[in-house]
Amino acid sequence: MSTTIAPADTAQPAPAARQPLLLRLARPGAAVLAGVLLYVSFPPRSLWWLALPAFALLGWSLHGCRRLRTAFGLGYLAGLGFLLPLLVWTGEEVGAGPWLALTAVEAVFVGLACMGIAAVTRLPAWPLWGAAVWVVGEAARASVPFGGFPWGKIAFGQADGFFLPLVAVGGTPLLSFAVVLCGFGLYETVRRAVEYRRTGRLPRNAAVAALLSVLVPVAGALAALPLVDDSAEDGTATVAAIQGNVPRLGLDFNDQRRAVLDNHAQRTEQLAREVRAGKAPKPDFVLWPENSSDLDPYRNGDAKLVIDKAVREIGVPTVVGAVVTPDTGKLRNTLIEWDPERGPVDTYDKRHVQPFGEYIPMRSVVRIFNSNVDRVQRDFGPGDKVGVFDLAGTEVGLVTCFEAAFDDAARDTVTHGAQLISVPSNNATFGRSEMTYQQLAMSRVRAVEHSRAVVVPVTSGVSAVIMPDGKIVQRTEMFTPDALVAEVPLRSSLTPATRMGVWPEAILLALGACGLGWVVGQTVRARRRQTEERDRAVDAG
Repeated sequence: MSTTIAPADTAQPAPAARQPLLLRLARPGAAVLAGVLLYVSFPPRSLWWLALPAFALLGWSLHGCRRLRTAFGLGYLAGLGFLLPLLVWTGEEVGAGPWLALTAVEAVFVGLACMGIAAVTRLPAWPLWGAAVWVVGEAARASVPFGGFPWGKIAFGQADGFFLPLVAVGGTPLLSFAVVLCGFGLYETVRRAVEYRRTGRLPRNAAVAALLSVLVPVAGALAALPLVDDSAEDGTATVAAIQGNVPRLGLDFNDQRRAVLDNHAQRTEQLAREVRAGKAPKPDFVLWPENSSDLDPYRNGDAKLVIDKAVREIGVPTVVGAVVTPDTGKLRNTLIEWDPERGPVDTYDKRHVQPFGEYIPMRSVVRIFNSNVDRVQRDFGPGDKVGVFDLAGTEVGLVTCFEAAFDDAARDTVTHGAQLISVPSNNATFGRSEMTYQQLAMSRVRAVEHSRAVVVPVTSGVSAVIMPDGKIVQRTEMFTPDALVAEVPLRSSLTPATRMGVWPEAILLALGACGLGWVVGQTVRARRRQTEERDRAVDAG
């Protein structure tokens, strides 16, 4: 298409002169607003539905974008609008540098995904291809660098949402896909309606594709409702989650090791007294949070005595979160099954350790920008086995804190026989930020995904008991000692999402790759035709 430029001496009305600038700002502004709406759709707010207009706006800003670098820029702006406020907690105690660096890197993945989305908008039924390309971007962000950072998956903002049942069908990739597809479909439906009103013409296939982009996710969510079930298949278990609290907020949590251990031991002993007095039901087992004993009970005899005394008082198997310090090699973030008679009998080492939190990649380089890296003096290493403890006859799957963001962590415990899931966490270093609510929403999504009750004991809150339908039945306040005791259903059946494992995501990745391949093919053929036409023109001349 040729562009006509008016001569320099041609006078233009003032509004027309300003219009190009306003138009240039419209798309970037829409992209930023789309990102902000995505952030607002996430917990602790229950505004899940804002994700739909967010993706409709993003679709408008990207649709027909001819330059891929422009599409990347728009996507990067959307990523910043979304992730800057979502991840602000990462700088809670270490300053703005790590927060800004993490956001800058993660927004690159959003920018690259939006490049692909802009490219596929030239295809028929583009919302389908665009939603699949978004899932490709989420999968990449969950994998690299340093093992990935899945925080901010669209699925994790849908714990209260209409589309949540779809997670039991195809896991978080399908849930994200459905939300994005519906949002893009809303924009495409409006675009086609406006086109029809303006021209009086509407291609039938295009109209049908636009409507199906909205209706299919809605129908799918309704059809998946029977998969959301909180009934007991294998009886019930009475579980206690201990929140001992920490003496002070902040990174110096790690300098308060004995006080944190004492808090959890004392709250467990208090629960034991309440049980004996008939004020609380006796639990079948007790769950402590991650890092409830940063003193290695295998090396520190005093810590072992404190834990042993508390477990003997309550009289049931207890899972204790500890930092284990072997003679050589890396530290282990370990969950220990502690029997009231035999002491420690089994362990699970966290498999997904957190980069820049539990270990420092490129330490010498990172130190130049932030000296807080030296607070992690000895790196943690990952475990290599799935964590499932037999606690008083109940198979309990173990997913430690950050691991809840990774699809394989919870799924592996269920395929290894877990009847319920525990997500012991330590959020003390993130203060009163939104982080704990974002993580709690992940556990709610996992509950529905695998149809398991999920118990979340946290050092400083928010601890919670979640039913297999994703509903929270008990929860604590932040930074208060507490104990939750609840009867939860035990289940052994597998949802389609659990059975199929990585296949739904693989299919969506293939769909996205097909869309991008189709665009590349179109581009190659178009350039070939242009070359042939040019050659014929030269020959004719």
